[in-house]
Amino acid sequence: MPELLVITPVKNSVETTLDTAKAIRNSSVRVTHVIFNDFSTEETKAVLEKNKAEIGYELIHLEDITGHPSPNYKLVLQIAQKRALEEKLPLLVVESDVVIHPDTIEKLLQAMKKDGKSGLVGSVTVDDKGVVNFPYLKFKGVKEPEILTNRSLSFCCTLFSPEFLESYSFTGLDEAKDWYDTFISKKAIELGFQNRVLMNAPVWHRPHASRPWKQLKYTNPLKYYFLKFWKGWDKI
Repeated sequence: MPELLVITPVKNSVETTLDTAKAIRNSSVRVTHVIFNDFSTEETKAVLEKNKAEIGYELIHLEDITGHPSPNYKLVLQIAQKRALEEKLPLLVVESDVVIHPDTIEKLLQAMKKDGKSGLVGSVTVDDKGVVNFPYLKFKGVKEPEILTNRSLSFCCTLFSPEFLESYSFTGLDEAKDWYDTFISKKAIELGFQNRVLMNAPVWHRPHASRPWKQLKYTNPLKYYFLKFWKGWDKI
């Protein structure tokens, strides 16, 4: 039986997505992995279909469920939470620009089980040289193997405990937002849970591989913020 449910929202960037899926397949922990295709191109859709049996993931095309344009993170979280609760499993988000190690999930589960107060447990993100990178630059100087934090966790590679999933329904998430990392992190703390970041379980992160326009935040911030506010993109 699987020990947890893993989900990966996908918007194109099929090469990094397949890297993500293969790494999850090689985990030391048995999991169910579901990829949510969020209105990718037909080419991406075909590649995901072609590889699902060989790599071993389930594939859900959100275009078959909703007409709401991408991003559909709220819907993905709602579907995943419902399934995780039904199957009595923790829920892990591994995004499509992240590559985990074989023991990453095992370490996340061990940290979650330390006490009954775990809300979210996240793996610190690093670049291809092992240096802490976005979005966890705020923890770059940390020397401890893991830390408790009241600061926001990213969903790059983050585990939700069953207790937290039972305590807060994702149906209450704000429809006006695109991303929910900050809100859900704060909600877990508000409900009396503890959030952890594992510095000893780093994952390789290629920031914004699935949405290249967001790289403008670092290369051309004026254009990034123009697109963000003028087009209403990337609402946090």
